[in-house]
Amino acid sequence: MTDRRRLLQGGALLLTGLAMPAIGRAQAGWPTQPVRLIVPFAAGGPTDIPARLLADELSKQLPQRVIVENRTGAGVVVGSDVVAKAPKDGHTLLYTTIAHAALRAIFPRLPFDPLGDFAPVALTGTIPMLMMVNKDLPVSSLQELIALLKKNPGKYDYASTGNGAALHLATELFLKQAGVQANHVPYRGSAAAMPDLLSGTVSVMLDVANNALPFVQRGDVKGLAISASHRLPQAPSVPTFAEAGLPGYEAYTWHMVFAPAGTPEPLQQQISGSINKVMAMESVKQRLSDLTMEPRADTTPASTAAFLKAEVEKWEKVIRDAGIKAD
Repeated sequence: MTDRRRLLQGGALLLTGLAMPAIGRAQAGWPTQPVRLIVPFAAGGPTDIPARLLADELSKQLPQRVIVENRTGAGVVVGSDVVAKAPKDGHTLLYTTIAHAALRAIFPRLPFDPLGDFAPVALTGTIPMLMMVNKDLPVSSLQELIALLKKNPGKYDYASTGNGAALHLATELFLKQAGVQANHVPYRGSAAAMPDLLSGTVSVMLDVANNALPFVQRGDVKGLAISASHRLPQAPSVPTFAEAGLPGYEAYTWHMVFAPAGTPEPLQQQISGSINKVMAMESVKQRLSDLTMEPRADTTPASTAAFLKAEVEKWEKVIRDAGIKAD
């Protein structure tokens, strides 16, 4: 190769490097400004608390702070829309739940595509659900509840945290797999539903474990089954659904971090790796375990996308079969 040819090739490479898009050059230094972690749920709730724990620990590791913004409205639609339309530079992320998997089937008109407009970067953990009944209901096991509902189709009511919410879908999945019927009574959250479960106005409620456990531990309600692979140390007397006679029942809420679709893949990998480092910390794992969350520190953007796809297919079928529509 002549000296002149080498010189021309070297100059071309230099020009190519200078012409790289700004996003490509910025990746190595991510983040270059504070990161907004959008949580489409109210502050202080069961989704907000783990999100803030993640944000605090990321802020200690990254060169910029991670700031939680609670953007509620229309379920999770308003907050999710903020991220769908954000710049694809890793500085605006979404921290949301299983609700994301139901959006397309629940809402016929959305300002975004729940799959096409988001890049799943990390699954941070799963939270099991606990089946509770009013303490005066004449059952003491899941099989007795199923027998009671089969004997009295449509007689008993169950509470959920809203039409199309995760607890509504999970209860409908239970009813279908058990082959029983019950009437749905939606509430604006667990706090609004619990007084009616305690009084017997409604008889049955499936709730995330961290909400349900205090009532079970005090004996205010009967805990019949937990949707985990093992019994929880906080409630060792409550069997899993498999132990209670309904093997194959899987319903839990999960927490996931998304970036806007089109975020460069190397940047997605970098964000995912930073999140995994936090989720692997013993202090974080212990704190989340206290909240009955099973943290994950082993996911990638690819595995998270595959998990989301499976969840969307699963819950969209439940929605269709139960004829669930948005309020």
